[in-house]
This record gives sequence, structure tokens and C-alpha cells, in this order.
Amino acid sequence: MPKRYWLLKTEPDAYSIDDLQRDKTTCWDGVRNYQARNFMRDQMQVGDDVFIYHSNAQPTGIAGLAKVSKAGYADSTALDPKDVHFDPKATKDNPIWMRVDVAFEKKLGRVVTLEEIKAEKKLATMLLVQRGQRLSVQPVEAGHFAMILKMAGQG
Repeated sequence: MPKRYWLLKTEPDAYSIDDLQRDKTTCWDGVRNYQARNFMRDQMQVGDDVFIYHSNAQPTGIAGLAKVSKAGYADSTALDPKDVHFDPKATKDNPIWMRVDVAFEKKLGRVVTLEEIKAEKKLATMLLVQRGQRLSVQPVEAGHFAMILKMAGQG
């Protein structure tokens, strides 16, 4: 399968690129949107490159890079009644929700802000800037990934 590129949104107060740098790897769980779940279950593969995007932050934007280190598997938080991501419809035989593991690659020298991304005409078709697009897990085209790295001074 060809390498794919992804953007994972997180609120830095909950989990940031600094947290991922400290932890080295983490499971990306708690995703409760069917389309995002399907990306994690069906398309994300070990070795895929990932942007870590800080939402609800100052500034909002892409803060770092990671790699998928484990492909989609059942999100056990859906089965735990004490977890905030509990889903009473999920069962061990039908867990419904998925997660992937990601490994830290690096922090960008600076956050590439949403404002900058929106202003770059070559990124006009990127899902992130589409009206109404709020997915916390989304694919990124190879050309868009390269352009953002260039904007960050990374290539």
C-alpha cells in the first residue's frame, strides 16, 4: 500500500505535541465520529506520516509530526463505563470504535497556523480548510503535506 498522510486534531490542554514528545508513543483514542473511525480502521497504516494539529489553542495550527506505529484496533475506552469515552452500544464482540498508535517524530520549529494554511492558495482543497470540516482525523494529500513542511521550514 502506498504511504498515506494524516492530520490528527487535539486540544493541547488535553494532549499536546509536547506530551507526545515526552511519552514517545500514545494510542489515539476517544474518536467518536464514524467517518474518522473508518479512516483509522481501514486506511491508517504503520509508517504513515501524521501532522499533530493543535485546535482550540493560541495559535491554532500544525505543531509537529508523528508516525502511525500501530494500525487500527479496538478502542477499549468505549467499553469502560468509568471512561469519558464510554459507549454503552459498544461490546467486546462489536467494539464499534477504533484507535491507532502514533509515535513522536518531531516538533516543528514553529506552528504553521490555520490562518497561514487558509491563505496559501495551493492548500485551498485541503480538507482542513473546507467549510464545515470538523473531523479530528483526516487524510492529507502528499502535495499538501510537502507544502506545509516547506512552510514550516522543514523541506
